[in-house]
Amino acid sequence: MIEDKKNEKERENRQNVINQNSPEILTNSIYTPAFLRTQIGKLMRVEFLIGTNNMVDRIGILQDVGASYILLRSLESDSITYCDIYSIKFITISQNQSNMYGTINNMYRYY
Repeated sequence: MIEDKKNEKERENRQNVINQNSPEILTNSIYTPAFLRTQIGKLMRVEFLIGTNNMVDRIGILQDVGASYILLRSLESDSITYCDIYSIKFITISQNQSNMYGTINNMYRYY
């Protein structure tokens, strides 16, 4: 319950406020940015394709989503990473944040 209130407060503090004048890419969940906006506050592993065959990943809490970027808050340093949305290939979203460290270990299990 406390976590829900914290997530709600974080959503209110986002810089990208969505209203009726916002572009459809941010409001219609058939588009990636709009879908990801519904996942703000969740732990996720985001995999990026760099070049033609180099995959890198980042794990963090989704902080914000724009039309062409996402912001991930690192669990280790509490820093924010700006990520290009167009190089994202896969996103694994944790549904259980109560066991955050176990979830992170499970995310790395396959590598």
